[in-house]
Amino acid sequence: MLENRNLIMAIAASILILLGFQFFVDGPRQRQRQEEAAIAAATAPAATGAATPAAVPPGDAALVGPAQLLDRDSALGQSQRIPIETAKLHGSIALTGGRIDDVTLRAYRETVDPASPEIKLFSPLASRTPYYAEFGWTAVQGSAVKLPGADSVWTGAGKLTEATPVTLTFDNGEGLVFTRTIAVDANYMFSIEDRVQNNSGAPVALFTRALVARVETPQTEGLFILHEGPIGVLAGQLQEHDYQHLREETVPETKSKGGWIGITDKYWLAAVIPDQAANVTGRFDHAKIGNRDRYETSYLGEATTVAPGAAGTVSHRLFAGAKIVDLLQAYRDNLGINMFEYAVDFGWFFFLTKPIFLVLDFLYRQVGNFGVAILILTLFIKGLFYPLANKSYRAMNKMKDVQPEMMALRERFADDKARQQQELMALYKREKINPLAGCLPILVQIPVFFSLYKVLYVTIEMRHAPFFGWIQDLSAPDPTHVLNLFGLIPWDPPSFLALGVWPVLMGISMWLQQKMNPAPPDPIQQRVFMFMPIIFTFFLASFPAGLVIYWTWNNVLSIAQQWLIRRQEPPKPAVAAAAAGTAKATPAKPSNPTGGRPPGKR
Repeated sequence: MLENRNLIMAIAASILILLGFQFFVDGPRQRQRQEEAAIAAATAPAATGAATPAAVPPGDAALVGPAQLLDRDSALGQSQRIPIETAKLHGSIALTGGRIDDVTLRAYRETVDPASPEIKLFSPLASRTPYYAEFGWTAVQGSAVKLPGADSVWTGAGKLTEATPVTLTFDNGEGLVFTRTIAVDANYMFSIEDRVQNNSGAPVALFTRALVARVETPQTEGLFILHEGPIGVLAGQLQEHDYQHLREETVPETKSKGGWIGITDKYWLAAVIPDQAANVTGRFDHAKIGNRDRYETSYLGEATTVAPGAAGTVSHRLFAGAKIVDLLQAYRDNLGINMFEYAVDFGWFFFLTKPIFLVLDFLYRQVGNFGVAILILTLFIKGLFYPLANKSYRAMNKMKDVQPEMMALRERFADDKARQQQELMALYKREKINPLAGCLPILVQIPVFFSLYKVLYVTIEMRHAPFFGWIQDLSAPDPTHVLNLFGLIPWDPPSFLALGVWPVLMGISMWLQQKMNPAPPDPIQQRVFMFMPIIFTFFLASFPAGLVIYWTWNNVLSIAQQWLIRRQEPPKPAVAAAAAGTAKATPAKPSNPTGGRPPGKR
């Protein structure tokens, strides 16, 4: 009884803690960061004689694509292109605009079927959902210098591979020659070097710029445990803004030394990264063009003055790929990109979530199966808290042993609640029982449960990770359907009735564990708790299969642990005899002629 009641209370308390933390701690913290960034931007001293950029955000901020939208393949044919082909990427660079707007991920598919299409990250401007990265220059305010823009056609040839960079060139016809050299590593990091050669007779001052833009609001998971949308680390602070926030509010720009800024999905990230020693101004922008939304994350560098006959060069990086934790941390360490691993949303409890992921990842490298790694992790957690659980289960066994005596005391003093509690407390003291000890394993398990749920939900390492049999994706619900006998009955159950085999096994294990615990004395409570395994079976059916496997395996281990303790400590004869004697001595409940007062009360 106590363990079931404590389970419900612990889950409710955990949810309240999570919501309270979000409302009272994390929300004010985010607002404070934004206010500090706004104050810093407003009070930053302007350099004497400093040039002012002509346009912020960059000049193509109003572009959302042509009125006649095309499918992705047709849109790719609207511009001459330089192909991208590496071990991890397919795609192309548009010579119109010189933008990187076609990237697909070779190692990741849309479904678990290896023949399904590659994940499409970037799409060109003429497509229905444009998503791209762009680099370039912005002139000083009032300048008439001709710069390459969104519709400028660059020249270039070759194929971009890990071993062969490509070079694009644009001549403005007025003495400025722009050269863009693009390289890519063996993973998802592009290096872009923009160079301007001043062959005119006058100096020119230019601001470097880089952006990631997305047209149309993408479909998101919509859960508070996961951030999807504009993200960046500017001035050493993580900033996360969802799409709705950008549509409704103006986000102040942030002055930063280095950092990064971009747009994240659940598993994928596109981010532009300045030279980490450069001073930049980061911006999160939204524009409504007709009936289309355009989201832009960008940074603007300081002015570069290029003398006649001289050249100016700036460097950028672009990450466009999968949010692999080890890879992001390697870029952080090797390239000095501050807090780059924060693109993976480990959440408020990262001090639990990240270690659990690291342990799972280590175990996976040893056994080659994330499902087996979850089973081993569960064993490790059970072993870590074995002494605490042992103490709790021994207390529950004692509670079960004295259950008959407790029932007798409740019946004997049914009309005197105060005396009933006194007698129960005396019984607990005599038998050395702590009635609250049963909640300790649950309280320990709840944060682990939420942390593992977070790991399964947000890390790409778990995406499409198979277990055995029909479980081919531990991050997705069990795909089987028990209620239609696995397809034998011609009926497709609605989502809330999509009951898989593993949720059913979890419900059975929960029922067995419930049978080993003290039963509630109240018949109504007994009926309520009788339905708890059924309720949890349907509740967890929509959760990731890896989480259900963890809960089922944890229940099995708990049952085994309780069984062993029960074998080691059989019911004490004295307690059993006392319980039997009390039950025999308990008289039938007499009628009470004293107006409802117990006998002996005045």
